[in-house]
Order: sequence, then C-alpha cells, then structure tokens
Amino acid sequence: MPAKTKTVTAAGRAMWGGRFSGAADDAAAAFTASLNFDRALAAHDIRGSVAHAKTLAAAGALSDEECARIVDGLSAIAGEIRDGTFAWSPALEDVHMNIEARLTALIGETGKKLHTARSRNDQVVTAMRLYLRDACDSIAAQLCAARRRLAAMAGREAATVMPGLTHTQNAQPVTFGHHLLAWAEMLERDFLRIADCRRRINVSPLGAAALAGTTWPVDRELSARLMNFDSAARNSMDAVSDRDFVIEFNATAALLMVHLSRMAEELVLWSSERWRFITVGDAFCTGSSIMPQKKNPDVAELVRGKSARVAGNLAAALVLMKAQPLAYNRDNQEDKELLFDSVNTVAACLEVFTAMMDAVAVNRDAMRAAAAEGFATATDLADYLARKGVPFRDAHHVTGKIVARCAAENLGLAELPLAVMREFSDAIESDVFDCLSVDGSVRARNHSGGTAPDAVRAAAAAMEKRIAAQEKEC
Repeated sequence: MPAKTKTVTAAGRAMWGGRFSGAADDAAAAFTASLNFDRALAAHDIRGSVAHAKTLAAAGALSDEECARIVDGLSAIAGEIRDGTFAWSPALEDVHMNIEARLTALIGETGKKLHTARSRNDQVVTAMRLYLRDACDSIAAQLCAARRRLAAMAGREAATVMPGLTHTQNAQPVTFGHHLLAWAEMLERDFLRIADCRRRINVSPLGAAALAGTTWPVDRELSARLMNFDSAARNSMDAVSDRDFVIEFNATAALLMVHLSRMAEELVLWSSERWRFITVGDAFCTGSSIMPQKKNPDVAELVRGKSARVAGNLAAALVLMKAQPLAYNRDNQEDKELLFDSVNTVAACLEVFTAMMDAVAVNRDAMRAAAAEGFATATDLADYLARKGVPFRDAHHVTGKIVARCAAENLGLAELPLAVMREFSDAIESDVFDCLSVDGSVRARNHSGGTAPDAVRAAAAAMEKRIAAQEKEC
C-alpha cells in the first residue's frame, strides 16, 4: 500500500514560491535540500554577497546607506556563524536562503534587495569558486610543507644505501635520500597542477544571473576585483552551467592521492618484518584486538585506502556532467558533497602523512644489507666492461653469464674470485671490485638526477630553494 503523501510548511518556498499554490511534499523537500552539506560555503557566500551589494550600489540599484546596512548585516551573520549562534533552518533549503532570510530579519526590507540582478545559479557557483580557490591555497601550502619535510630527510639520508627496485625485485643500489626526493618530485608536480587549476577556478561568474545575464547595469569586472578574481566569466551560460573546474580539481586531487597512496604502500612494506627498513612511530600505528604483538601501520594503510574515495569522486563528477544540456540543471547540486569530500580527504591525508614522516626511524643496516642482494651491481659490471672496450651488448651477455655462475655457487658478485671472472672476459682486471660494492655503485652516479650522495644533497638543496620561491608566489 503506498505511503501517504505528507506536506511541510511553505517556509522554504517563501523566497521563490509565487508561482506555486501549495506546500512542498515532505519527501521532495528533504530530497532537494542541501543545507546539511552546503553550509561549508557560508563564508564564501557572504563574501560574494558583499561584493554583489557593492556592485549594486555602484550601479545605482542600491543607495549607499542600503549597501552599508546590507554589508553590516552580512558581517553580523558571519560572526554568528563563526561563534555557532546562527540558527540554521532546514526549511529554507540551503545555505544561501538561510543567510538571505537572516539578513532580512536583521535589517528589514532592505535585505530583500540584495538578490537584485542575481540568481542562485551565479550565486552558488561564485561561492563554490571562492571556496575551491581557498582550498587550493591551503592544499598548496600543505604540499610545500610535505616536500620540505622530504627534502630535509633526503639531505640527512643522502648516503644511506638501499635497494632500488623494478618489478619489486632488486635492480640497482640507490640512496634513501634519492628515493625520498622521487616522492618530493611527485608532490611538486601535484603542487604545480594545483596552482594551474587555481588559475582556471579564479574567474567570477557573478552577474551571469540565471543564464542570460542581467538587465541591470552592473559592472562585472568590479565585482570580480572585489573578490580578487582575475577576471569575469566571458559567457553567462557557460559561467553558471559548467563544473569543469570541479572536475579538474578532482582530477588533480585524485592524482595527488595516487602519489600519496604509492608512498604509503612503501611505508607499509618497509615497516614489515620481512623488510625492516623503517620503524613507524607508535603514534601512527595501531594494535590488534586478538594478537598482542601486532603493530600495524594503519595510518599509512588508510592514506592508501582513501585514495579510492577521491578517485571515485572524480568518476562521479565526470558522469554528473556528461549529459547535461546548457544551461544550469539541478544535477549540479550533486557536485558539492563529492568536492567537499575530496578537499577534506586530501587535506587530512597530507597533514597526517607529513606528521608521520617525522615519526619514521630509518634502519640503515637493514637497507644496506638488502641493497647487496640480488646481484644489484650487475649493471655496474657491464658498464665496467664497456669502458674497457667491450661492446655493451657483449658486456651485458658476459655479465649475465657471471651472474649465473654466482647464483649456481651461491656467491655475490664481489665474492667471485678474479680468476673465475676472467674465464668470461680477459678485459676484467683487479680494479673490477671497485665497481661491485654498493657504495661504489651509488657514488659512480654523481650527476644531475643521479643517486650519488653529493648529487642527492644538491638536489635536496635545490628542492628547498624551489619550495621557498613557490611559497612566495602562492
């Protein structure tokens, strides 16, 4: 038997309900309301409204006195929201209607004039762009902090030898500092993507109104300047209907989280009993409810897991947008929860990752021992032969034969006697052992981008210098 239809009061329709004759259905009102999540836009909605009021005054649509009363009222509302005394009404649908209703209650009929020359369509997207611009600035600062932490650690660990892997197997010795700087490079590209994304976010939609612009002579460039936007949107339909800036941010955030997930995965592996490369501080681990000996790297695992949420938000944003005709559609109410979730998830993961790196203790002996396994200096032997005049392909083949002999006799490359090595090539001489140690291997790669300690120290210093310059530009 179908449920009985219920109705709610018409309070939520008071702002726009002249066309309607009855109250909204109970379920429909709850279904369309967004106040429970779009309250995050409150400060940004107020900032947009202040700019709009001043633009209306400049256009003669408000007197200077009316504008001042509106601005003062909005300032008072901002204070109420900050101190938690603002009375939110679910019946008023969203954050924007709540603020407008409170403004009218505070200053009277003048409050009703604020929405002149404005639609919720351009009002909402203006608040979203202001919100996301601030989020980009905050995340960019967090990325700088994380990179600075990694660069400092890389400088300290510039000579710490560890295995470099391909296909999760020992490939060549590297330094731990070099590995950390690889992480820092990933995060630097994320920083640059955030900065680039911000430039496209920083365009003002205000004055686009519902979709066609407004008949009022508002100066859209003025309102853009008042909110520190770089410019006003060039097309009113595009300004209110596209959420590509949300999609772009989510794409940038998803890639950032993929990078954090890869780093977290390595922390998880390195801290296991099988590796013992690092110990993660107790503050970033948890125990087991049944196994008293366990110390689980749950924080790193959750960073890895939360990457899935942000990747999912990107997929949702793409699908949300893909079939919408111009101009605005209510589908776009769904962009906010996924956007807020991506912003909050990225911020939380960067904060905890950066703090966790301070709690990582390095087991240098375990790293060094692992670096010597798996014939990791075989490439150095092939290069040695090539420097002696052996064509590299032949040198590669000879080295493979020597590795096979070592494997059969359960010896490391540096443990095979010189006389046995010379059975494979008479180009091999006693100086071969200089290139077969892990320290010799990493020292030999002393060039820009290389893993040698001196190169790592120089790269860490250069990273810190770039961070300082980029922070000034933010």
